[in-house]
Amino acid sequence: MTLSVRDRAVRAAVEQGLLSPAEPVTALLDVTGIRASAAALTSAFIAVTSAPVLHAFAVKACPLVPVLRLLYESGLGVEVASPGELALARAAGIPPSRTVLDSPAKTHAELRQALALGIAVNADNLQELARLDALVASAPTASPLGLRVNPQVGAGSIGALSTATATSKFGVALRDEGAREAVVQAYLDRPWLTRLHTHTGSQGIPLALMAEGVAAAYALAEEINAKAGRQQIDTLDIGGGLPVNFASDEETPTYADYARLLAETVPGLLDGRYALVTEFGRSLLAKHGTVLARVEYTKTSGGRPIAVTHAGVQIATRTVYAPESWPLRILAYDAEGRPRTGEPVVQDVAGPACFAGDLLATGRALPLLRPGDVVAVPDTGAYYFAHHYAYNSLPRPAVHGFTPTDDGGTVFVTVRPAQTLDEIVAESGGARSGVLVHEPMRDPVRDPTNEPTRDPMRDRAPDADMEA
Repeated sequence: MTLSVRDRAVRAAVEQGLLSPAEPVTALLDVTGIRASAAALTSAFIAVTSAPVLHAFAVKACPLVPVLRLLYESGLGVEVASPGELALARAAGIPPSRTVLDSPAKTHAELRQALALGIAVNADNLQELARLDALVASAPTASPLGLRVNPQVGAGSIGALSTATATSKFGVALRDEGAREAVVQAYLDRPWLTRLHTHTGSQGIPLALMAEGVAAAYALAEEINAKAGRQQIDTLDIGGGLPVNFASDEETPTYADYARLLAETVPGLLDGRYALVTEFGRSLLAKHGTVLARVEYTKTSGGRPIAVTHAGVQIATRTVYAPESWPLRILAYDAEGRPRTGEPVVQDVAGPACFAGDLLATGRALPLLRPGDVVAVPDTGAYYFAHHYAYNSLPRPAVHGFTPTDDGGTVFVTVRPAQTLDEIVAESGGARSGVLVHEPMRDPVRDPTNEPTRDPMRDRAPDADMEA
């Protein structure tokens, strides 16, 4: 039996104690695979355009500082959508020139910081442009500035991830009455507005719909430049959203497929007149992450076997709450980390959380699982174990990057250690256990003096209300 890179990593994780009774759930990241995805992305666009392209990884897909650093060293930048994501990018050493800020709710402070650093900013709406007017007038900035538009080309199969619908919360809706004219005028009134941004969505969006959204933005850029009498818009940020195949190990569609479709659909986009920005996330990481969890117990209910594991809603939140949209594969290994063999048996794979719906898979045909076995959940490198959901105060799992060696071994490094119980208590106000029962209540952080907070009602005359 030929073992895959994943199979060898699972066996090594068990042998080296990364998965054990003391640490019954952990996550693995394939470093070589991540590098290969970054290379596939960059080469796909090099093949269709000579224009400069910034591939800005969407930090929300995997907000782990070592991952951001790995992608940066592989030639990518970052797209951030919050102060927290920007802080992670800066901690990873990613320069402002390789950073793009997107968010539908940027505050004045976030905008000021971005302009001071020289980070590219895509405004979400015309009110945000008005904020930028004042900030640009008050201090010079090196930040490239743009506006996000919603081409309203329609939805894919997952509504929550479709961002170019008629009523999407993102961007300026181009097909609304008067909106296109307002956008064109906004650019003509602001010579410093030199970028245009769009994003049609991600998982569940077909490539043709993605290309249609990009074509709409390109047509708008051409219209604005023609009316300005010069190439005011010099960069198109076409977003990301390449869907991922969760049904097998095959990586489809590919970046090359998408780049070729853009060349066929919007040839002017790639003729060298426009610099480009992309914002891919899930497609760069999903295939290179695997969750491992020990089977703690097995039982039968209603005639169906159930394997109770330590991986559930805390690491696969989308799958647990929306299994039809986010099905995951389950791979079975024995207690030593070897692929389990045997006749498939229809069974459920459950998580540890205390609610009935905490199921990784329902009615899945697998070799019959036993206590101590290992289940592996592939395709979880994005939006899964890096996005912990603290149901039942379950701890965040450790994340380990791995690289296969020439002799068939596996080398691990810790990306993020497992969360400790002390850390759970600290994050839950453990150092402030008595603040709600002090008389009178006093917050030692907001009111650090030793004087108790006075209750103004105590200073009122007994009949104050009557006297008024």
